[in-house]
Amino acid sequence: MKICMIVPNPAVKGGIASVVNGYRGSDMEKQHQISYVESYCDGSKWQKLFKALSGYLAFIGQLLRNRPDLIHIHSSFGPSFYRKIPFIYLGRWAGIPVVNHIHGAEFDVFYEQASEKKKKRIAKVYGKCNRLVVLSAEWKEAISQIVPADKIDIVENYCKIPEEPYDTGRKQAQILFLGELGERKGCYDIPVIYEKVKQNCPQAHLVMAGDGQMAQIKEAFGQRNLLEDVEFPGWIRGEAKEKLLRESAIFLFPTYNEGMPMAVLEAMGYGMGIVTTQVGGIPKLIAHKQNGYLEKPGDTEAMAQDVISLLQEENLSRQMGQQARNLVKQKYSLESHWQKLEQTYRKACM
Repeated sequence: MKICMIVPNPAVKGGIASVVNGYRGSDMEKQHQISYVESYCDGSKWQKLFKALSGYLAFIGQLLRNRPDLIHIHSSFGPSFYRKIPFIYLGRWAGIPVVNHIHGAEFDVFYEQASEKKKKRIAKVYGKCNRLVVLSAEWKEAISQIVPADKIDIVENYCKIPEEPYDTGRKQAQILFLGELGERKGCYDIPVIYEKVKQNCPQAHLVMAGDGQMAQIKEAFGQRNLLEDVEFPGWIRGEAKEKLLRESAIFLFPTYNEGMPMAVLEAMGYGMGIVTTQVGGIPKLIAHKQNGYLEKPGDTEAMAQDVISLLQEENLSRQMGQQARNLVKQKYSLESHWQKLEQTYRKACM
């Protein structure tokens, strides 16, 4: 099958690029002829506009010269939704099945709080797609407000499992956050959590890996006199990211809104003790007090106590981490992810 995949530039920061980058060079490309059309890049608004326009031209070229059997669009909410509209309409105009793979996490802002006019437009655009892919049952329920549930497939994100030994150089007192530095990811809760942790475990060290509202987050730590105890390496990828995942013992992710975060899956793959929240698809990954801790968003007291427990009980952290790693090996491999996508492709082409 010839598949035209609408994707961000590989260097883009975020979960969608992480998902798609795992496809490149995998067995998926051996089974199908996949062409990638880039529609987004990081940078100035002019760079983003040029990338979108060049993406539309490249897509039209695909339709005319190398007509695909299926179009697989990776999208989110907000601006990403609007950038993908021309791809959806051109694909349907050409009579090619369209699969819209939705990675977004702020459905309430995007749809539930939207005007009636905007809601109708969203429904019309999604209605043009043959199949919609979401990351969890919660998101299927949300999107089913717009399109029939039988057009929606759940395909969870996956984890590329590191080989043994996966925890070389592990520092038992090191806590890691990985992701966009901002309110949605719970980053303003982390100084509150970390202050309580340091009172009980002065040896603790925190790494805040990511970018976004870095100056504001640093200020929040500074107000609590914690800034000297926190590392801000910026957005990391490749070997630098792998090194942090190998050497950190605890993953702290107090997010307020998610689909199925790649960061949590990666932390599970590296056998880390995980403290996170019961939002989006995370409860399908983390069972409270079995392979991690799962708390209500904003419950900084509970999350602080969870981190303290993992710091003080090294065996507990290792046991939970091993269970988490076992789960992703069994259910969240790239192979399993791809098998589910194959089923969606077959449905779209019926």
